[in-house]
Amino acid sequence: MAHLEIKQLSKRFGGFTALDRIELSVAQGEFVVLLGPSGCGKTTLLRAIAGLERQDSGQIWHAGRDISHAPPAQRDYGIVFQSYALFPNLTVGDNVAYGLKSRRTGHALGAVGAQQRVADMLVLVGLPGIEEKYPTQLSGGQQQRVALARALATSPHLLLLDEPLSALDAIERVRLRSEIRQLQSKLGITTLMVTHDQEEALSMADRIVVMKNGQIQQIGTPQDIYRAPCNDFVADFIGRGNLLDATSQDQAVFKFGRVSLRCASAGLGHAAHRFYVRPEDICLHSITDTTENSFTATVKKTEFMGSSYLVTLDADMEQNKPLVAQFSSNYLEGRPIHPGALLRLSIPAEHLRSMPQSL
Repeated sequence: MAHLEIKQLSKRFGGFTALDRIELSVAQGEFVVLLGPSGCGKTTLLRAIAGLERQDSGQIWHAGRDISHAPPAQRDYGIVFQSYALFPNLTVGDNVAYGLKSRRTGHALGAVGAQQRVADMLVLVGLPGIEEKYPTQLSGGQQQRVALARALATSPHLLLLDEPLSALDAIERVRLRSEIRQLQSKLGITTLMVTHDQEEALSMADRIVVMKNGQIQQIGTPQDIYRAPCNDFVADFIGRGNLLDATSQDQAVFKFGRVSLRCASAGLGHAAHRFYVRPEDICLHSITDTTENSFTATVKKTEFMGSSYLVTLDADMEQNKPLVAQFSSNYLEGRPIHPGALLRLSIPAEHLRSMPQSL
């Protein structure tokens, strides 16, 4: 049995459907990320699990118990919000101990045990000995670590993270997401995290749940989601996917100016009309190369990403879409990549994948 199971969960706000018959199973100790654009329903789903939003229909099971209508205090979870939600008038120690005062865990520990639990939690999140400080004396990253310590202090069986890193600067986000993932693995606590950041999802999750318009589009490992998206929405939302429309109903044929690129191996046994290729899977050749199925494209703009360049190109495709390619910075040394430059490219057949239209 799944540690957390969502069955046919729906939630409406007036005429707006925020969640539409959501089905999701989460295993014990799994780190699952709810990913999607603003308004897709991911935070509403997390709040429904926490009991902070009441669903209109469906069930929520946790550790074999139906908690669909249980109050938040009886759902055995710890939660961390984007805004830290620390009490500014309380010390760090009192903030971390706050949940213990109303839980049986705290009563069982007693005053001395609770004080030791607070100290242990602060050591766990890398902030030993700051019990007497106040939140305003801490950096954003430190405040979020305190919020995490508070969420873990009651030894919950479920950890809910609502965009916990989005208020932090870029360097602190990278550092803290690594620490959260290591801490979750060490404790083995079942965790659901909400984010709109694809990089966070890919680097932290055991599985990703991609959502759109209140529905789950795809559930899978980061590798599966990235390499085998189920539709064009997922392909474009996770990383950058070049969506290509075939010009033939019977085989994958793409027009790049006067060049027709044929890809018989991309078919899945039926007529497919839409394909995608990742930017890093597009190959760059010498402009004088006569490789079969290669074509020329004009540089429209370049974005320097440090170790690589993202190059937006006009490939004279029939659907009049730009093509985005990604090349190593070292590989582009000495090559013209300024706007207006011509590049010769090819797309290996094995890197094209067919897909249905998005929901």
